[in-house]
Amino acid sequence: MAKRKHLDDFLRGRIIRRLECRRTQLEASEELAIAQSVISRLWQRFQDEGNVSRCYSTGSPRVSTPNKDRYLAVTATRNRRNTASDLSRQLSSATDTIVSRQTMYRHLRHIGPYAIRPVRCVPLTATHCRLRLTWSREHALWTPQQWSCVMFSDESRFSFQSDSRWTLIWRAPGTRYHQENTIERHRYGGE
Repeated sequence: MAKRKHLDDFLRGRIIRRLECRRTQLEASEELAIAQSVISRLWQRFQDEGNVSRCYSTGSPRVSTPNKDRYLAVTATRNRRNTASDLSRQLSSATDTIVSRQTMYRHLRHIGPYAIRPVRCVPLTATHCRLRLTWSREHALWTPQQWSCVMFSDESRFSFQSDSRWTLIWRAPGTRYHQENTIERHRYGGE
């Protein structure tokens, strides 16, 4: 990929001089072998600010391109359980671009998938579904007084695994309950 070349001060002056001498942007573009869009932006800046010197930006130059960002998004959605470090290694092996883990998070944040904990659900068998439906039909017409005699208790979660609940997946907004974004868990059997 060719690097973008910036115009030096002398060449900018030559462009502005030609346009001030009533030459068209197209003529200046052909004479100096520079794209007309570059000349148009330069002339617009000269008219707005009266200055054509280049503004220097702070920070390091952007490593990624839109194509690499798309590759990153596709890779993250295909392999939802990969960490940012894994995605960084895959990107560097595929495109010879070295990107840090934090940069991966930032790029993915801008283009779509987010690193979020997956939704956990209890796997229900056909028997479970049938029993739950039967129970709900039996209790559908209960009065508030009947429900006041029922005590609901909370269950505490105990885990013998150090990193449980810290597994992240990459998912796009609005896809929380899609099948590929959920993890089934058994009540007392771990994952």
